[in-house]
Amino acid sequence: MERRTGTSLARLGLTGSTAGETLRSLGWWDADGPVAGCEQIMWALARSPDQELALRAVERLSRTGPWPEIDRALRTDRGLRGRLFATLGSSTALGDHLITHPDRWRLLADTADRENPPPDLARRTAHLLRAVGADPAAPPPGSAGGARARLTGAEAVGALRTAYRDELLGLASADLAAVGDPELPVMEVDDVAAQLADLAEAGLTAALAIAVAEQEPADELRLAVIGMGKCGGRELNYVSDVDVIFVAEPGGELTQDASKLASRMMRIAGEACFEVDANLRPEGRQGALVRTLDGHVTYYRRWAKTWEFQALLKARPVAGDPELGKAYVAALSPLVWQASARDDFVAEVQAMRRRVVDNIPSEKRERELKLGRGGLRDVEFAVQLLQLVHGRTDDTLHSPNTLEALGELAEGGYVGRDDGANLAASYRFLRLLEHRLQLQKLRRTHLLPAAGDTDALRWLARAARIRPDGRRDVVGVLDAEWQRNSRRVSRLHEKLFYRPLLAAVSRLATEGVDDTTDAALSPDAARARLKALGWASPEGALGHLRALTGGVSRAASIQRALLPVLLDELSHAPDPDRGLLAYRRVSEALASTPWYLRLLRDEGAVAQRLMILLGTSALVPDLLARAPEVLRMLAISSGVQSPELTRDPVEVAVALRATVARQPTPEAAVASARSYRRHEMLRIACADLLGLLEVDQVCAALNSVNDAVLASTLDAVLRAGGEPKAAIAVIGMGRLGGGESSYGSDADVLFVCRPADGVDDHDAVKWATAVVERVRRLLGSPSPDPALPVDADLRPEGRSGPLVRTLASYKGYYQRWAETWEAQALLRARPIAGDRALGREFTALIDPVRYPADGLSDSAVAEIRRIKARVDAERLPRGADRTTHTKLGHGGLADVEWTVQLLQLQHAGDLPELRTTSTLEGLREAAEAGLVDADDARELEEGWRTATSARNAIMLVRGKPGDQLPRSGRELAAVAAALGYPAGGDPGVFLDDYRRVTRRARAVVERVFYGWTEDSS
Repeated sequence: MERRTGTSLARLGLTGSTAGETLRSLGWWDADGPVAGCEQIMWALARSPDQELALRAVERLSRTGPWPEIDRALRTDRGLRGRLFATLGSSTALGDHLITHPDRWRLLADTADRENPPPDLARRTAHLLRAVGADPAAPPPGSAGGARARLTGAEAVGALRTAYRDELLGLASADLAAVGDPELPVMEVDDVAAQLADLAEAGLTAALAIAVAEQEPADELRLAVIGMGKCGGRELNYVSDVDVIFVAEPGGELTQDASKLASRMMRIAGEACFEVDANLRPEGRQGALVRTLDGHVTYYRRWAKTWEFQALLKARPVAGDPELGKAYVAALSPLVWQASARDDFVAEVQAMRRRVVDNIPSEKRERELKLGRGGLRDVEFAVQLLQLVHGRTDDTLHSPNTLEALGELAEGGYVGRDDGANLAASYRFLRLLEHRLQLQKLRRTHLLPAAGDTDALRWLARAARIRPDGRRDVVGVLDAEWQRNSRRVSRLHEKLFYRPLLAAVSRLATEGVDDTTDAALSPDAARARLKALGWASPEGALGHLRALTGGVSRAASIQRALLPVLLDELSHAPDPDRGLLAYRRVSEALASTPWYLRLLRDEGAVAQRLMILLGTSALVPDLLARAPEVLRMLAISSGVQSPELTRDPVEVAVALRATVARQPTPEAAVASARSYRRHEMLRIACADLLGLLEVDQVCAALNSVNDAVLASTLDAVLRAGGEPKAAIAVIGMGRLGGGESSYGSDADVLFVCRPADGVDDHDAVKWATAVVERVRRLLGSPSPDPALPVDADLRPEGRSGPLVRTLASYKGYYQRWAETWEAQALLRARPIAGDRALGREFTALIDPVRYPADGLSDSAVAEIRRIKARVDAERLPRGADRTTHTKLGHGGLADVEWTVQLLQLQHAGDLPELRTTSTLEGLREAAEAGLVDADDARELEEGWRTATSARNAIMLVRGKPGDQLPRSGRELAAVAAALGYPAGGDPGVFLDDYRRVTRRARAVVERVFYGWTEDSS
């Protein structure tokens, strides 16, 4: 075919300044274009992934002896042209090998042997054994009378290295042939991976033959090499560590000889072919390199961890004594298929996967073909997990090969057929990119070129047989295909475990999916899968799924589409069972809300975040049913969080009071206020659990809402009460006064009144008491919305004293009867509602009481310490753990707050800066004034923040207030997750952190509050 007309070097992709000169020196090009008979050579060169690299390699090859013969063959041998130029433009390492050994060019030519080769493993093993002088017909090295190399030492290593590279060159050229010539056969990536594993087996066998010759072990010693990982699965990369485990017989004194033999074999293989990694052996690097069969069995039965059984799934004899290798697999294989029955099986496997992902540098995570989200490891992880779950009862699922196992899972109905086929296609594409990247320099890598490295991306695209599509160049097509396949793996990984479950429980097949493509698990298999995936009650979960997906309604159809992804998110939550129940209840409660399911379907972030919330918190679903509009705030638009989720508390309070003020009756006003408070509590809880608010922001937001609810309720009752007989002020006390409300806090208050003109004190107090009692009743009465209990027990004389007093009454009481603890309680007093002027007057009245001008006497300090010690001893609930009780435990809230309050009572008379109701502000001012060391202040602040956060988390998780941290189990895991610890991680890490922080805070309390020193007894 004539191609001279219109053909230029630029059109052929040869833009280098010396390309023309080089081609003319080769005799392939003249002034007018390709020389006659060389047109096909030029076009084969043009199809090379890197034409300039290939041409430079050819120029070097032309200076070798066989070049004239190679040149003649290139003009007639189509296969040689395609393989040679594709290989030279894809791999500098293999190009260097060919130039060093130019006679190996025949490995790339079309020959009869290529068309009808003997079995690859047998041929390759024989080739490598002959290269080191071993007899391929002898028994395998490592067995009785096994083959031994004639070559040893450096000579043997060099011979093995050359023979191994020869085999690699032949395989890679066949793999790349279709790149150089689209008419040549395409090798599937799984076939390439299998042949690479065969080559690794041959390399291990030859290395062992050399080691046997060097070590000369006893005749009775037998050594078997068990392939693990990708070698065991016959899915090896071009450049990869070859994972192995060694087993030897007999034991005793010969074990040391076996270890020396195995160690030498590893070194030989590492110098000649590839690194050999034996770290998957029992006890890893710390364990013995070689064990007997009984030693292995004993270890796996008694000590092995879940991940070790997962690794054994791929165990396969690859070298050494074949009978011993078979015995190893036969003895340990049954243990593999019992692994999914172990406690926390899935949690351990998922935790290991998360640790791998977390260790990827963030700047490389989006370029990781293997370990990143939507990468190769996601496919392998999913397949192995499903094999371990269902392989207990179905031995057709026992293949160590990922793609074979995926096909078996689809064939058996454990994975949807379309899902399985799509996942396999994406896996092959990602493996192809991985192979091409590793071939370039024969280095281990899984990292795509950076987005700005256009030359590297163009080379990779061409090496992967990607072509422009008319709209995008090869780089654009590569990026689109990478993104598409990565997204598809992520999507299928999420639904792979759960879509067959839905087919098993739904009364009708999924819309648009017929029975030939959808998986249908048996009830037993469905229960087994749910149990393995972390559900404590599989039967209950199946019941929830039936309720959500049954029927022909549009809602059921949307649920069937949503649930695979939602269930995957839930499985990572601390309590999937509670989360699924909560999701069912929320879905049923919002069944008539038209936008609810549409929002979950269209806004992926909303669905993901909702599952985190429902799987962690019992409070959120309780609040959500009557405040569904908060769900809209969970959306993320263009990477930006909705500002509604973290609204300004002042803005919220103003809006709440304005809304309530429009209601016609106190009952309507309070219903509106409590509904608004529910909405705000839910909003704050969501922002808190999603890590968008710090603990002091949470407290301030909750406090602001409670202030506004009390104020608006009092205003509504006063508006409906006719002519007022007194002015009323509400004084916040405790955490409400300190601006430190938690989710479960009561509203601690005092009520003060001032008679109206012409009204005596008795009538004023009576009238005001009726008003505040109505306020308390309305805020605490049964309602679908959370109550806000109003607690006035901190008033003078406690429950025995009048609910409301006049200013004069308060003044008389505090001047005559006030005790030290009452002055301490008043440190948090702050006007929050009612008549502002009256509130200010009350504050002025109590300031001399709570900020004594002369500070505290020694006896008063001793009294406070005595009361604190008594509280510590008597109020801690029976059975509580003092190290993890957030309120009364060591270094907890009471410790820090009493310490700050003591400093205020002692020094606020002289230091106005200490006159604050806030614990943290008071602590900072005390440090600024030098009353407490800066480091001690930091320890106390961290203790307060940690205890307050933990107390809030307990309420979020349980849905009811509590001060004691759970000791173990799902509640502890949920509390840890609510505080930002990794879901699925060890909650013991959180407990250790909590105890460490509070222990340090307690040490400060003992010095500053109690005055203890190291010499104190």
